[in-house]
Amino acid sequence: MSATASTLLQPVPAANPAASAQEEIQRIFDLHRTTALRLRTSTVAQRIARLKRLRTVLLEHRQAVVEAGMNDFRRPATEVEMTELMPILMDISDACRNLKKWLKPRKVRPTGMMLGTTAWTRYEPRGRCLIIAPWNYPVTLTLGPLVPAIACGNTVMVKTSEVAPHFSTVLAQIIRKAFPEEEVAVFEGDASVATALLALPFDHCFFTGAPAIGKVVMQAASKHLTSVTLELGGKSPTIIDQTADLDTAVQTIAWGKFINSGQTCIAPDHIYVHQSVKEQVCELFRQYLTKWYGEGMAAKDAELARVINVRHTRRVAGLLDDARQRGARVVLGGAVDIEAHFVSPTLITDIPADAAIMQEEIFGPLLPIIPFDSIGEVIDRINAAPKPLALYVWTRNDATANQVIENTSAGATCINHVGVHFLHHHLPFGGVNHSGIGSYHGEWGIRAFSHERSILKTRILLARMFFPPYTPRLRRMVDLALKYM
Repeated sequence: MSATASTLLQPVPAANPAASAQEEIQRIFDLHRTTALRLRTSTVAQRIARLKRLRTVLLEHRQAVVEAGMNDFRRPATEVEMTELMPILMDISDACRNLKKWLKPRKVRPTGMMLGTTAWTRYEPRGRCLIIAPWNYPVTLTLGPLVPAIACGNTVMVKTSEVAPHFSTVLAQIIRKAFPEEEVAVFEGDASVATALLALPFDHCFFTGAPAIGKVVMQAASKHLTSVTLELGGKSPTIIDQTADLDTAVQTIAWGKFINSGQTCIAPDHIYVHQSVKEQVCELFRQYLTKWYGEGMAAKDAELARVINVRHTRRVAGLLDDARQRGARVVLGGAVDIEAHFVSPTLITDIPADAAIMQEEIFGPLLPIIPFDSIGEVIDRINAAPKPLALYVWTRNDATANQVIENTSAGATCINHVGVHFLHHHLPFGGVNHSGIGSYHGEWGIRAFSHERSILKTRILLARMFFPPYTPRLRRMVDLALKYM
């Protein structure tokens, strides 16, 4: 998942945080050098104990997390617990249950050229890791990568997002209570703190945020050849064809789009709807959104999260105004209160291709509806844009779903659902190119925060038959080998 603007709001030149902050960052980084070496030999039981400690502390702060969601987003308590607490508790339980299996060395069969040897791989901690977290789901997207980082035996320095200040404070309290600073340290502050952290030669950097800032992170990491996992975003398209269960599709898309006021990197960004069912789909959206939230300004009193701040509310309102000025039609909603950080759930149709809303990740409660006649034209439009983090297809026709999957590229695809692949921890979660590099969740989190080391042991040195001198007999052996390879 990503935020349109993360901790690093803009590409930042060389940082000049207060000297004391720089000194503290360097002190912790130096301290982690010794700890990282010690943790390399930590046992699975010791790592599971650390994860269980995190779970205990997180549950102790349950009410504080709920209050932070209200203070930063006006998010309903149920929504906060479902999206911020439940995913992490599942992560920890899954890791505790499977960590021994995931970390077990894996033997591999010898190839024809490697007869006389045994070989295996083992997961080893990368060492000193950096996690830069976003603001849109602060607990899930901070502790989510922290769980596998700890499970792998790394030290971690965490940068929380100042854009969600109440969440940042609670996260700092949780991390400091759950871990000693020599194992996990947390830093709050503005972009200068993140930039100071990125200047250090970490062994791995995990960033969640906007693609533009992901490029900044990758550039900084390249100076030290630091490996990266980039969880980014983009415009995730949704397709509804004429065979879909329209009622189920609309309910599910409305839920996935407007939870957290659309500030979800895997939220449906826009919908391609078959021309023959467009009006029916629009009517169903009107019915459900009015029932759930109310129409226009009435939604201010509903259990509906707000946009994070004034700046982002202006940005979302600007996308709406630009679309209207270019001739787009608002089917539902369109109410805006900048100072209250409020934009009502809004449906928009008849949008020209050059409108800003069709170029930028919306990351807000605006939902464009675009009619189509053939699935081929939708595939062409998807392929003309950067590869999305998620792609959703609503159809009863398996051939249509397969056609979309086989002819597009995306981080993940759900057929007849939205967003829930994030919760399926037997699947990797991540993007592709513009929408991300690398993946995590479940066993893939172990891969992200570990080095898979290859080990080969020779029992019988058959290779000596290929040592010099290169006699005619050896040449015949090589010719024979090449013939049958």
